[in-house]
Amino acid sequence: MKKLILLFVGILLMPTIYAQDINDALRYSSGEITGTARFRALSGAFGALGGDLSAVNINPASSSVFANSNASFTLGSLNIDNDVSFFEGRNSNSESDIKLQQGGGAFVFKNRNENSKWKKFALSIAYDNTRNYEDNWFAKGTNGTDTSNGNSIGDYFLNITQGLRLDEISALPGETVSQAYSEIGNIFGYTNQQAFLGYDSFILEPDTPDDDNTSYTSNIANGKFSQEYSLNSTGYNGKVAFNASALYGDNFYFGLNLNSHFLNYERSTFLFEENDNTGSLVNQVGFENNISVNGSGFSFQIGTIFKVAQGLRLGLTYDSPTWMTIEEETTQYIETVRNEGGTDILRVLDPQVLNVFPQYKLQSPGKITGSLAYIFGTNGLINFDYSRKDYSNIKFKPTSDAYFSDQNLIINNNLKAASTYKVGGEYKIKRFSLRGGYRFEESPYKNETTIGDLRGYSLGLGYKFGNTTIDLTYDQSKQSRNHQLFNTGLVDAVTIDNVNSNITLSLGFQL
Repeated sequence: MKKLILLFVGILLMPTIYAQDINDALRYSSGEITGTARFRALSGAFGALGGDLSAVNINPASSSVFANSNASFTLGSLNIDNDVSFFEGRNSNSESDIKLQQGGGAFVFKNRNENSKWKKFALSIAYDNTRNYEDNWFAKGTNGTDTSNGNSIGDYFLNITQGLRLDEISALPGETVSQAYSEIGNIFGYTNQQAFLGYDSFILEPDTPDDDNTSYTSNIANGKFSQEYSLNSTGYNGKVAFNASALYGDNFYFGLNLNSHFLNYERSTFLFEENDNTGSLVNQVGFENNISVNGSGFSFQIGTIFKVAQGLRLGLTYDSPTWMTIEEETTQYIETVRNEGGTDILRVLDPQVLNVFPQYKLQSPGKITGSLAYIFGTNGLINFDYSRKDYSNIKFKPTSDAYFSDQNLIINNNLKAASTYKVGGEYKIKRFSLRGGYRFEESPYKNETTIGDLRGYSLGLGYKFGNTTIDLTYDQSKQSRNHQLFNTGLVDAVTIDNVNSNITLSLGFQL
């Protein structure tokens, strides 16, 4: 294992060190359909039904719908298929993972006082894995043609370095790569670190050797570039809901959730580029970036379920914003091959430095969910959920920070309010239950191409024996997205057609 030097980046020149952007904001603010197999079998359409531990995370009033105390645990097997397009290149990648998706219990207390309108109370605690960050894909293509120049990793380094002093991006006499990378980051910030990597790997050439030089050119000549890019990520976004609910009279349920959120995300990307362009001093570049993210947060939910008539129920839930505190750590590595006098020379920059960034805060948007359900006696049910979430309200904090203010403006200009539609049903045949569902989630982007609409369906089967239930579900969702390689210079996007397939198994107990 590499020995890492710990570096806290960000004492001076605060606006230059942040790497957070709209992609991070959206990644940590969106969730998926996860939970019990029964919940997933109805595509999460449970807002007016209740009586399921994962339904508590949709509508807090759900726990008091239980006739008796319950507990359940769920394992899920996720299979990710990505069809990747990058210029003329086509690749397919698959990844599988098994995780604990859900676990918890609801404790129901019936009121023995027949004169009271408070019929029963419920307390529950429920864990749900609200988003799985497992992903793995590889892209390969040729950037540029015989008649038009492509974008290069050299353009990325050139764009971020122009205007920076040479003595603020270069090593002092006698300094090692690790020492220079650390000192530059500590004094001048993350952007200067990137410029150091570009300069010391010979990608960049200063116009003059003077310390006050601020103008540079690239040693990678214009032309065509063969590029490969891989991304591997892992992690999850989890939520523990502490719930209380009650039944008032015979028709009105209401409840409250206090939610604790926790986030873990790790990603590694690697770009390999080569060229044989006339005039190129540097012909090969390998650039690796790793990030580790941890966070915690809080939110609350208020919900009601109302029995309008025999079999007919309405549900309404308000989800507050989630207030997250996030920490990030990064490492980097770059190597180049340059040709001097007909000889290829390898230059490796492996600082072995762990950049530790200051904590920042992220506020995700709130959500409103309305639900309508009809229960056909003891044989079946159907539920429809509609929710709306305005992603343009995502905010980095403190909003007084100039960089965060700019990012919040980008978020506001590019994201929009998105609606989600879910419908699910269940039909019972003696001890068996047959289930199915469908969902449609609108893109959070105004252009609807950076991330496309999501469509998914689900099928499930349940069996009850005594006080125990076992449920099995298969669900699948499809969504396309465009992944931009870098935020400047090499801004070309990889198109990914993603299919997520899940097999979920739950075991439930009536206590």
